[in-house]
Amino acid sequence: MAYKITEKCIACGACAAACPMQCISMAEDGTKYQINSEECISCGTCASVCPVEAPEAE
Repeated sequence: MAYKITEKCIACGACAAACPMQCISMAEDGTKYQINSEECISCGTCASVCPVEAPEAE
């Protein structure tokens, strides 16, 4: 089950920098990050480094 980034995201980039699959990028609106669910391996690294607990398992 892939992770998704909730509205809690403060766009700090910690998740994107830590993702081993490099499947996290800035959303088109530039206000938060998003996870490509087709590439996400559900490792939980993004959730473990996020200071506001924005990534959640779908």
